[in-house]
Amino acid sequence: MLVPVAFFAVFFAWPVAAIVTRGLKVDGVWRFGRIADVVGESDIRHVLWFTTWQALASTALTLLVALPAAYVFARLDFPGKQVLRAVVTVPFVLPTVVVGTAFLALVGRGGLLDGLWGVRLDTTVWAILLAHVFFNYAVVVRTVGGLWAQLDPRQEEAARMLGVSPLGAWRKVTLPALAPAVAAAALMVFLFTFTSFGVVQILGGPTFSTLEVEIYRQTSEIFDLSTAAVLTIVQFVAVGAILAVHAWTVRRRESALRLVDPSVTARRPRGAGQWTLLGGVLATVAVLLVLPLAVLVRRSLDGGFGYYRALGDADGGTFLVAPIQSVVNSLEYAVAATAIAVVIGGLAAAALARRDAGRLVRGFDALLMLPLGVSAVTVGFGFLIALDKPPLDLRQSWILVPLAQALVGVPFVVRTMLPVLRAVDGRLREAAAVLGASPWRVWREVDLPMVRRALLVAAGFAFAVSLGEFGATVFIARPDNPTLPVAVARLLSRPGDLNYGQAMALSTILMVVCAVALLVLERLRTDRTGEF
Repeated sequence: MLVPVAFFAVFFAWPVAAIVTRGLKVDGVWRFGRIADVVGESDIRHVLWFTTWQALASTALTLLVALPAAYVFARLDFPGKQVLRAVVTVPFVLPTVVVGTAFLALVGRGGLLDGLWGVRLDTTVWAILLAHVFFNYAVVVRTVGGLWAQLDPRQEEAARMLGVSPLGAWRKVTLPALAPAVAAAALMVFLFTFTSFGVVQILGGPTFSTLEVEIYRQTSEIFDLSTAAVLTIVQFVAVGAILAVHAWTVRRRESALRLVDPSVTARRPRGAGQWTLLGGVLATVAVLLVLPLAVLVRRSLDGGFGYYRALGDADGGTFLVAPIQSVVNSLEYAVAATAIAVVIGGLAAAALARRDAGRLVRGFDALLMLPLGVSAVTVGFGFLIALDKPPLDLRQSWILVPLAQALVGVPFVVRTMLPVLRAVDGRLREAAAVLGASPWRVWREVDLPMVRRALLVAAGFAFAVSLGEFGATVFIARPDNPTLPVAVARLLSRPGDLNYGQAMALSTILMVVCAVALLVLERLRTDRTGEF
């Protein structure tokens, strides 16, 4: 547990404390009264209200739409399932600025779906909610579906043999077992939407703003670091309280589960109900996920392949290297960030899963999720301020970007592995220890075979979020080594059809790279237990 604690202390707590101190400490004097002044402003209260409201609405809508897909991927076997799984995950790693633009063209005024069948859409609210569902669909499918596929279906079948209805059996047997995974998925979706940045920035306009957008605006446009620091503290406290309540709820619901090989739980669809459900999920994926991606591809080809050819040229202004180099940079950074996230997150999850873990260790469970709830803008600025002196002068080091990306990946690793680790019957570990197995051998022989699937899921999530991380990376990526999201943002910030077309071309390349990577992971699995 010491390694994860040290990692978060140095690369999260220290940078965040540095930027907050810079904002609230003036001439050596703390100005805590500034907090009440900022929160009392009517504009800030509106930001707080909208941030909370849209996060709750987005979370509920995502669960409603994605839970049927979690069942389909967990319990049904059909042709093209692996390809569809990759398609579902690709939207999660796309740059938010690009997706915001795509949904504006899709459901905004005059967009592709606006006015269809005589229905006029509210550009801002519905576009924001649908874009959030687009991003977080995979979170619910993979987090809930991953555990659902390992639940023994015979338990539910036994309940039905005793006269319980199908709905009653699901509600009394399956749902309680899935509760930790559903709670974890809901938490992740809420955090992502609560701190939404690119989507709200593009679709919200001047009327709607989340805390993350307001922090960015106060920092980069108004240069009011004091107000930005206050909003960071508010966001930090709110997310910390939510995570503490969630950790307590999950611990009360978790119990040892009977997990089985997912390959024996998935069956061909049977009956009209399952075929209808499969058809509904396929239609939802086509309209909600594939259609926006098709818009990106079409826009990247508006000028033929000219936009793609232009990616090989460096203009010396926006980029010091050819924009296409950002693809290689992103892959290298993502691999390094994934390795860091899996090691740190795996150690943390193993420590938290111990039955004899103390209250202090269990409290660290909620703290691990804070990087998802703290402004990425704050973390990026904090890196520049805190990590610029020996012995940790990393401002010119390439490792700074993977470290920032790993901060976002570690919570995914922990939340994905922890429910499975806690579900392992502790008596199995005790029996192995009585037989003389060392702690390392107990982990290798008992825990690892049961959590191998969760480990692959965790690595896949960490890789995916590293590819698409933007908020912190935009401040620390070197001009000669931009990542794909940073390159897209730079192109979109410049006027002209060529820059916009190149941004769409890079986004399409990112989409293809993610799809290929996920398909390769599907094919390279050593058994049928890997979600990726």
